[in-house]
Amino acid sequence: MEPKLLKVEPLPDFSLKLYYETGEVKQFDVKPYANGSWFGQLANSYYFYRVRLTDDRDGVEWPDGQDLAPHELYELGVAVDSG
Repeated sequence: MEPKLLKVEPLPDFSLKLYYETGEVKQFDVKPYANGSWFGQLANSYYFYRVRLTDDRDGVEWPDGQDLAPHELYELGVAVDSG
């Protein structure tokens, strides 16, 4: 089970900076997902920046319901400095 998220920060390069309760900080590239009729909205920077934590703080979602699986965020995210 992945740790809970404390914060999600959208970045200009269409990636997410994810802050976990463990103190880990990871960066997740959303670009490969931002296509097709459902996830294509994520390619719009205004919409992309509307990302938020899910209510249970284990994943992220956007206003129209697009979400990314918690295990993908955690396992495929790249560890970065918290600064």
